[in-house]
Amino acid sequence: MLKRFSTLLIRRGLSTFQNDGAFKVHPSVSNALAESRPVVALESAIITHGMPYPHNLSTAREVEAVVRAQDATPATVAVIEGKVHVGLSMEELDFLARCDGSVKVSRRDLPYVLSQGLSGGTTVSATMIAAQRVGIPVFVTGGIGGVHRDGEKSLDISADLTELGRTPIAVVSAGVKSILDIGRTLEFLETQGVCVATYGPSKDFPAFFSPLSGFTSPYGVRDPDEAAQLIESALSLGVHSGVLIAVPIPKEHAAAGRQIERAIQTAVAEADALGIKGKDVTPNILQRVNDLMQGQSLQANIALIHNNAKVGSQIAFALSKRMKTKKPSPASHRHQPARQSENNIVVVGGINVDFIAKGKTKTFQFGQTNPGSVCQSYGGVGRNIADCLSRLGHQPMFISVTGADSHSDGVFNYCKHMDTSGVTRLEGQSTATYCAVITENGELSLGLGDMDIHQLITEQYVSQFENQLLSSTLVCLDGNIPASTIGYVCSMAKQHNINVWYEPTDSEKACKPFLSDAWKSMSYASPNLVELCTMNKTLGLQTPKALPNSLEQVLSLALALSRPLLEHLHCLVVTLGENGVLVCGEHHMGSVNLQPRIEKKARKLCAVHYPAVSVAAHTTVNVSGAGDSLAGALMAGIVQGRDTDACVRMGLLAARSSLASPHPIAPVLSAHSVEPDLIKNHSWPKPAFMWID
Repeated sequence: MLKRFSTLLIRRGLSTFQNDGAFKVHPSVSNALAESRPVVALESAIITHGMPYPHNLSTAREVEAVVRAQDATPATVAVIEGKVHVGLSMEELDFLARCDGSVKVSRRDLPYVLSQGLSGGTTVSATMIAAQRVGIPVFVTGGIGGVHRDGEKSLDISADLTELGRTPIAVVSAGVKSILDIGRTLEFLETQGVCVATYGPSKDFPAFFSPLSGFTSPYGVRDPDEAAQLIESALSLGVHSGVLIAVPIPKEHAAAGRQIERAIQTAVAEADALGIKGKDVTPNILQRVNDLMQGQSLQANIALIHNNAKVGSQIAFALSKRMKTKKPSPASHRHQPARQSENNIVVVGGINVDFIAKGKTKTFQFGQTNPGSVCQSYGGVGRNIADCLSRLGHQPMFISVTGADSHSDGVFNYCKHMDTSGVTRLEGQSTATYCAVITENGELSLGLGDMDIHQLITEQYVSQFENQLLSSTLVCLDGNIPASTIGYVCSMAKQHNINVWYEPTDSEKACKPFLSDAWKSMSYASPNLVELCTMNKTLGLQTPKALPNSLEQVLSLALALSRPLLEHLHCLVVTLGENGVLVCGEHHMGSVNLQPRIEKKARKLCAVHYPAVSVAAHTTVNVSGAGDSLAGALMAGIVQGRDTDACVRMGLLAARSSLASPHPIAPVLSAHSVEPDLIKNHSWPKPAFMWID
C-alpha cells in the first residue's frame, strides 16, 4: 500500500511539499506561516487509531473545514513513509484513514518510525514537536492524556504531560477523560510548569464528555482575545513549557455527555470489581463504554472535536492579529525615516552572537593573558544588513535560522525592530557564535566561528518564502548560506527578473555563486579586493599572487578584476578599507548607474573611486560591521532612487558610525544620520572617475 501511495503522489504531481530534513511542510501551511496568517496544528492519531473508517476520514475533513471557516489554515500532522508531514493533502488523509498497520507515533516513537520509513498517526506529544519545529503556536486536539488511575504506583503517565512541560506551544483540548486520574493529572501539569486555563465563564476543569470534573483550573480565559493574550505572554517569556486551554463540551451536547460519563463510571466500577489493573484498564473501559452507549459516544466525540477546532482557530486568529499589531513598522520605529519606502527587500543570510575581545595594546603576547575588554553583540552578515536597512527606514524580510537556545532568546529580543518572521528556531541546534580578537586600533587579529547552523538555510527552507522573493525589489544573499540556496534564488531571479545583491562575507565563501552559472543572474556584488580575486580565480581567470600596496596599483588591479564580471553583473562595489570604495558598472551621465537595469544590453563601462570618510584612530572600536553598514546603506539609497553620489555617501557615513560603535550596526544609525545634505562642516573628497576598457 505504501508503494501505491508513492506512485499516487508522483502521478498527481504532489511533490509540492517544502522539505526540511525529516520534515515536509505543505505549501498552504508554509505560505500561511510566511505571511503571518493563523495556522492550527491537528493530530492524526485520531485518524489512524481513534475512529473506524470511514468516520475517521470524514471527521478529519470536517475538522479541517471548521478551521478554514474561521479564516485559519489547518496543518494536520502525520508521519508518511519516514517523513513528518505538516499539512496533508486530501489523498494523504485518505491514505492514513485506510492504512493498515500504521504506527501510533509519540515522542518516543519518532526516531524509530522515521529511521524505518514507516507511516503513522501522531499523538499529542509528537504533534506538538512538529508544530513547534515549524513555528505553529496553536494545536487543537480532542483530549490530552494524563496520569492513569493508580499512576502513583504504576508510573503510567502520558507523554502528553511531559511534552507540555518542555515544548512552548498552546494546546486546545476538552480536558482529560474521566477514566484517568484528573486530580493527579493537574498536579503533574503544575509540577511541569504548564499554565492551565479553562475557556469560558467558569474555571471548572472539563472531563472531556462532561463540563465538570470536580476540579478547577488555576486560571480562566473568557474569549479568544484573552486566550491569545495568555499564549502571547507565555511564548514571550522564552520558557520551555506550554499552555493548556481546556474547552468544555458545548451545552447542546452536555446531556449526551452526562450519559457517557455515567457509562464511564459504570465501566470503571466493573473493572475494579473484576480486578483489572495496569495497562489493561483503559482499553477495557473504552470497550465497555462503547458497548453501553451503543455507539452514541462517537457522535458526542465528533461534536466535541469540532467545537475544539472552532475555538482553537478563533484563538489562533486572535493571536495572529495580536502578533501583527505588535510587530514594529518603519513608521513606529524610533529611527524615523525621512521618507517612507514602499519597496520590498528580502535578506537571506546568517545570524551570529558575536564576542568581541579588544586588546589594550598594539600587539598581543600569545601564550599569556593580555589586557583588554570583552563585549557581546549580535552580528552575522545577513542580520547586519537587515538591521542597517531597518534603521534606515525600510522593513526588509530577513530569512535565517537560529538554535532553540539562550543565545536565540537574546537575538530575537535585540532584533525587535526588525522583521524576523522569516527566522526559525531549530531544536537541537546551536545558534551561530563568533569570537573576534582585535587589536587596540580595531584591526582583526584572530577570529573563531561556530557557524554550522548556516548550512540549514537550505533551498527547501528558503522556498517557503517564494512569494516574498517574487514580489521583492531587491534580494540580498550573504556568503554564509549554502551554494545550492544561492543557486535556487539566482535561478528564480533569472526567470522573474529579480535583482540579487551578493555580499561574499569572506574570501573562502566568495566563490559560491561562481561554482556554477548562478553568478550570471546576479545584479550586484560587494567584494573586497581579496574576495574579488577569489571570484576571478574560481572562473579560471588569472589573479596576482600578492596584492599591491599603492593606491594607484590597487585601483588598477580592481578595475582589471571587475571587467570580466561586469559581462553579466550590473554593478560591482569593491570595498578597499581605508582606501574607500570603487564602484564599477554602466556609465550614465558622468557616473556609474547604480539603479537596477531594466534589460541587458551593450553598455559603456566605467568606475568611480570614493575615498573613505576620515575617522580618528582613537574612535575606531571595531571593524566587523563597517562593510555590512556600507552595503546596507547603499541598498537603501538604491531602492529610494538616489543618485550614485548620494548612495555611496550614505554608505560611507553608515560605515563610519559602525567603526565607532561596539555593535556591528550602530544603534544610533538613522536615515537622518546618513543624509549627506544634512551633514554640516563636512568636506567630501572629490571622487575620481575612470573608464573601464
